[in-house]
Amino acid sequence: MAEGWTRHLKREEIEAYSAGVSPKAVDPRAVRAMAEVGVDISDQRSKSISDVREIPFEYVVTLCDNAQQSCPAFPGKTKLRHVGFEDPAYLARAARSEEEAMGHYRRIRDQVRAFVERLPEALMQEGATDSALVNQGFARGIQGVLTRLSGDLGAKKKG
Repeated sequence: MAEGWTRHLKREEIEAYSAGVSPKAVDPRAVRAMAEVGVDISDQRSKSISDVREIPFEYVVTLCDNAQQSCPAFPGKTKLRHVGFEDPAYLARAARSEEEAMGHYRRIRDQVRAFVERLPEALMQEGATDSALVNQGFARGIQGVLTRLSGDLGAKKKG
């Protein structure tokens, strides 16, 4: 969802990639939740960190504790940021109905959007965590978002 939101909202500013320490198929409920708000992520594919290792990222953003703890070192001056979101797939396992399960996806989708809307400024803040979101808890399964900002961090266009 984070890659989809970033491509949808910030395509002129940020080149987004999504990769995980344990890539899986794109979650059909995540595809559905994003489609509800007009963002098509059905063509996205889960990639491994090794698939993107050679890209010179300015920032690597991890979205769950597992990714934060397992994230390999990246060469150069890559900055690591961690923003914790609950895992909607994990939360949905206890749901008593499909609608209840989708509620978790919708809530996390909206939280991810709020974070992406603050990019790239949110990445430039010093510190490893986003204090506005850290209290929402951490869980496994959400892929890290890898971003490569072009040139000057204050630039508003991809170069």
